[in-house]
Amino acid sequence: MNAILAALMFVVAQLSTTVPGSWTTGTPMPVARSEDSVAAIGNHIFVVGGYAQGTVDSARCDVYDASSSTWSRCANLPRGLNHVGVTAYNGKLYTFGGFIAQNRDPVTDANVYDPATNSWSSIAPLPHALGSISVAVLDGKIHLVGGRDVHSVATHLVYDPSTNSYTNAAPIPVGRDHMGMVAYKNRLYAFGGRIDTPADNVKDCHRYDPSVDRWTVCAAMLSKRSGMAVAVLDNMIFAIGGEYVGGVFPNNEAYDPQHDTWHSYAPLPHGGRHGTGAAAVGDRIYLPAGAPVPGGSRQSNTLFEFTP
Repeated sequence: MNAILAALMFVVAQLSTTVPGSWTTGTPMPVARSEDSVAAIGNHIFVVGGYAQGTVDSARCDVYDASSSTWSRCANLPRGLNHVGVTAYNGKLYTFGGFIAQNRDPVTDANVYDPATNSWSSIAPLPHALGSISVAVLDGKIHLVGGRDVHSVATHLVYDPSTNSYTNAAPIPVGRDHMGMVAYKNRLYAFGGRIDTPADNVKDCHRYDPSVDRWTVCAAMLSKRSGMAVAVLDNMIFAIGGEYVGGVFPNNEAYDPQHDTWHSYAPLPHGGRHGTGAAAVGDRIYLPAGAPVPGGSRQSNTLFEFTP
């Protein structure tokens, strides 16, 4: 009975016209993209690699200035990749791994981008080739969790920018790729993802405490999703869009770390997106590009902006 009641409550929440938040459409991207990677430095939102212009190994880098609502080019990645792990730290972008073919053939590439010089430099390569890694920064270290070589992995690497080296940390309990992950108040939160294929999407939530090198279970997502975009805003962790076999999600659900609960927010317009990232700048979340259909057959150049 409790499971039935929970399911009914979820349906009501999704259908409700009173779910909080609203979406607007910003300046379109210069080129349609998907399976790209997104990170922000200050007011600038970077979109790196992915599928674009008929290729699955784009090296393209575009940057959006949220203060002026304009797009410009940034220096290309050293080589074209999709599903690159990316994060911002100390005013620079760091990228790890990725695929050279469509969602397969991973690499060990790792690079850092300096906006001051508009240039990329190589850093220590990954210990083994991975794509679709989830990446976040905790206390000056860059955590790389999950991803896929031939199959989904539970690997948890920690990159130290000060020593340009990797160490191993506790693996995530359920190895997966296409997973959402953020850092919040000195913890990692990892959501959803897939075990090898979108037919095996999960709604797992795991929280990592670096002080004891341990993962614990947190409240599961409201829906099984992979390839979603995640961002932190107003002390909530938003999980937006995603992919399943046969379709894409418009779902916009937020996790409250204070109370270990999930809440529904206004869904994505235009039927949803998957295969991109999101970044919180100021009082809103920006979600550029992404695919409006499952797989990689179509890309979009939309820029959606969400205000809770």
